[in-house]
Amino acid sequence: MQAVRQTGQNLSGNYSALLLDFLQLNTGKKYFVYGAIAFVWIIISAVEITFTAVTTDILQGKCIRFGVYQSYAMKKSIGFFSVFVTYLLPLAMMIFCYARIVHALRTKVNLSHNHKH
Repeated sequence: MQAVRQTGQNLSGNYSALLLDFLQLNTGKKYFVYGAIAFVWIIISAVEITFTAVTTDILQGKCIRFGVYQSYAMKKSIGFFSVFVTYLLPLAMMIFCYARIVHALRTKVNLSHNHKH
């Protein structure tokens, strides 16, 4: 039971160390992270505005958003791109980031385990 408790403490301590490493980034890296976040928001906004402008029309006095397409192929391509950008790409990025976190935690746990023995 104590071994399980120690492993849990090591994992939480290592996770805290990773979090503190991120929070204590030097200025250049912070600007890189902020720039990446801003870039994502700008791209998503541009895509959303473009798709809205292309697929919006007034029919019988009502504004129809995402309802008017030039062709069936355009409808399918916009749908695929929307799903890719808003769901699949963020999911892939989350999986990649969590895999890196798990890898870093395992590396730190193995290093601390090797130093104890």
